[in-house]
Amino acid sequence: MIRINLLPHREERRKARRQQFFGLLGLVVVLAGLIVFLVYSIIGGYISAQESKNDFLKKEITVLDKQIEQIKRLKEQTQVLLARKQVIESLQRDRAEAVRLLAELARQMPEGVYLKSMKQEGQRVTLSGYAQSNARVSALMRNIEASPWLEKPLLIEIKAVTVDKRRLNEFSMNVSLKRDPADGGKR
Repeated sequence: MIRINLLPHREERRKARRQQFFGLLGLVVVLAGLIVFLVYSIIGGYISAQESKNDFLKKEITVLDKQIEQIKRLKEQTQVLLARKQVIESLQRDRAEAVRLLAELARQMPEGVYLKSMKQEGQRVTLSGYAQSNARVSALMRNIEASPWLEKPLLIEIKAVTVDKRRLNEFSMNVSLKRDPADGGKR
């Protein structure tokens, strides 16, 4: 029988397998490194894209915050202007009120009744004066009730006094002004 020594052949195959193994191992390491690099790059791209979106949103939020502040300031200015407008409208509505009040009081004043003072606070008018008798004060109160501009006469006090050697009745009363909301006081 012929003996063949297969050891060198086996040794060469082992070397070839080792070389293949290390070659494949190197290739796998390179591919793994490449995959890790690609994943890292993709995640880094996502992160940078998200950061740029966040920066854009922050800039837009600051712009919107400025606009909100401007809107708040405009609303405050609008409220101030509306308040001024209401004051002006009330002044325009009430500017002829004193004249109308005096004219109405002159029309409603019965003979023998004289006013000493008149004070207006809002819609309430306080009248004080002299009358020749209690009946004249009653007539004044009836006239005020019937008036289109005056209402709710409330007698506060009436007392007998002597003025210039004449016996008179001194009175004090409150009267309310009528304001018609439909016409805004323009008659």
